[in-house]
Amino acid sequence: MTARLSDIAAQAGVSEATVSRVLNGKAGVAAATRESVLAALDVLGYERPVRLRQRSAGLVGLITPELDNPIFPALAQVIGQALTRQGYTPVLATQTPGGSTEDELTDMLVERGVAGIIFVSGLHADTTADMTRYDQLRGKGVPYVLLNGFSPKVQAPFVSPDDRAAMRLAVTHLAALGHTRIGLAVGPKRFVPVLRKIEGFQQGMAERFGLSSEESEELIQHSLYTLEGGQAAAGALLSRGCTAVVCASDMMALGAIRAARQQGLDVPRDVSVVGFDDSPLIAFTDPPLTTIRQPVQAMGQAAVRALLEEVGGTPAPHSEFVFMPELVVRGSTASAPSPARTPS
Repeated sequence: MTARLSDIAAQAGVSEATVSRVLNGKAGVAAATRESVLAALDVLGYERPVRLRQRSAGLVGLITPELDNPIFPALAQVIGQALTRQGYTPVLATQTPGGSTEDELTDMLVERGVAGIIFVSGLHADTTADMTRYDQLRGKGVPYVLLNGFSPKVQAPFVSPDDRAAMRLAVTHLAALGHTRIGLAVGPKRFVPVLRKIEGFQQGMAERFGLSSEESEELIQHSLYTLEGGQAAAGALLSRGCTAVVCASDMMALGAIRAARQQGLDVPRDVSVVGFDDSPLIAFTDPPLTTIRQPVQAMGQAAVRALLEEVGGTPAPHSEFVFMPELVVRGSTASAPSPARTPS
């Protein structure tokens, strides 16, 4: 469509001369007036002249673990949308088993001249990893933000859910339902979120039942963050007499439900299961999963804000922004079974 100056001027509430100046990229027009004219173009369905289209402010890398766990695509979507709104182009780099390592993906992004990088559940969460890689990245002038994991050795903004509070929420909920034998299915012990979940779980068990750390230790089972991992962990916990299992991810919780059913137990009549994440579609499982909701929207937006402050030359505080999770009660938890529980 050919833009008619009179239509655009009327829509924007300015003179035709002002519209002409904006369309021809002339100086002397206030920023707010310029935006009004461009908005009028959009409303009337005219294409903006090429030189006036918003240019990308640059690329921003986003490195995530594999996308099999629905929480990572959910985080990637929030972060990607927030970056796009600020004029940046997100570049998603995904780690897969046997594929590129975090270091290789980082090098690839740096070579492409990214303005910054957001790491989700990366090596910064692994207490056994060498943290000098992040110092080297900062030495190259590439700002970054780290999600889900913390290391005092790394000077950067961190964004995390409150894993300790999450586990106390789960234990409090299950204790209120009459459960006393509560198990925890978590990932490998070397990861910071796992260590924090263990601390929160043990605090909850101490507060509710007076258990020492040693006594609650036998109620903790380490496994993989997968459906099969949750199934194996829950199977072990059920054999120790647990009537409820708190899982470190929703995928593990689905595995826990499978383990209970394999033993002829009903969820939630015989066994209650709590997940962690509140991944997309998890409300529609059978039964709908009670879970701890990660504040994905708030965390993703905070990570982008912190990164863009760094990119803009105003460093965000090199500390951890911790976000409170929320217990979402659905159909996978119920009152504890009577002591005479038998497989159905």
